[in-house]
Amino acid sequence: MAKKHSKPAAQEAGASEQAASEPEAGAETPEMPEVAEAAETEAADGAPASPEALQAALDEAQREADGLRDAALRARAEAENMRRRAAREVENAHRFALERFAKDLLPVLDSLEKAVESAAATDNLAAVTEGVELSLKLFLDCLERNGIEQIDPLGEPFDPARQEAMAMAENPDAEPNSVLEVMQKGYLLNGRLVRAAKVIVAKAPPDAPDDAGEMA
Repeated sequence: MAKKHSKPAAQEAGASEQAASEPEAGAETPEMPEVAEAAETEAADGAPASPEALQAALDEAQREADGLRDAALRARAEAENMRRRAAREVENAHRFALERFAKDLLPVLDSLEKAVESAAATDNLAAVTEGVELSLKLFLDCLERNGIEQIDPLGEPFDPARQEAMAMAENPDAEPNSVLEVMQKGYLLNGRLVRAAKVIVAKAPPDAPDDAGEMA
């Protein structure tokens, strides 16, 4: 009987590698969406995708990518401009926060200058006093318009949250623990304490001696 001759092992291995390297029938290769769409369109028409169609799809995809990149750059530039504008507004707010207060103070300064001129030009003490009082009123009105309130607690009960007791004194005509004298007025800024009022507080006088007890 004739013996069957098998193929050499090397030849079989080469054939196996060639079969593995070749794509299977029906296998799909990854493609760009636009290019794949063009290929599928022409494949549906029964003709392979031409190089011109593939290039046109690639150009369209590139234009779309460039447009998205430009939009992202514009959005980034706009955000940076907004940040810079906000920083300038905050800086100006800090620099010119007292502009209104300064404008309100100018009439007070003018009045004080007039009072000094009047004091130098006349010996009428009443006129000088009137000018100074007018300047003081203008100044207090200016403070009030800008949220600064004066604390003048004369005769009121002592309030440690807004007042600082410098001393205590006996006074039979004053209510105990009330403000007997204001040494320095205090001020509030929009309800917040800026400076406490320095006061002297009345204290109760010592009890009168019991005459009946002493006689006994």
